Amino acid sequence: MTKGTEVLKNYTILIADDDADDRLMASDAFHENFQNTTIKFVEDGEELMDYLTKTYGDFSQKENEKPQLILLDLNMPRKDGREALAEIKRNKNFRKIPVIVFSTSKDANDIKNAYDLGVNCYITKPNSYTELLLLTKKIGDYWFKTVELPMV
Repeated sequence: MTKGTEVLKNYTILIADDDADDRLMASDAFHENFQNTTIKFVEDGEELMDYLTKTYGDFSQKENEKPQLILLDLNMPRKDGREALAEIKRNKNFRKIPVIVFSTSKDANDIKNAYDLGVNCYITKPNSYTELLLLTKKIGDYWFKTVELPMV
């Protein structure tokens, strides 16, 4: 085990973000902090819902387990994060999955709207990889070590 890397049971985090660089950095940061974490990616809200419902394309042939945590960007093509969040929280099969809005937006209306739609927390993306590394450690510690998550 590398210094600073913790072993948790195998949690799955689903990251919905259309920016390939942001996806790669988030994946690297989570894996650097928690080596057993499985990171899955989708590029927009449509793919997110396809992943959760296993109804389309690559996702229909796979046995996807529900993620224990979703990191959701707000501004994505096709179906944005707001629409996907509303759909997740309306669906009795998905509403218990914790959703973190992970966005560059600091707009008060975006933050208020996300909480009105039922987001579990709203985090502004950090500006550096070092900050992201610290943030992903806090996220993992909180959601996987501190709180009790429901079986979804």
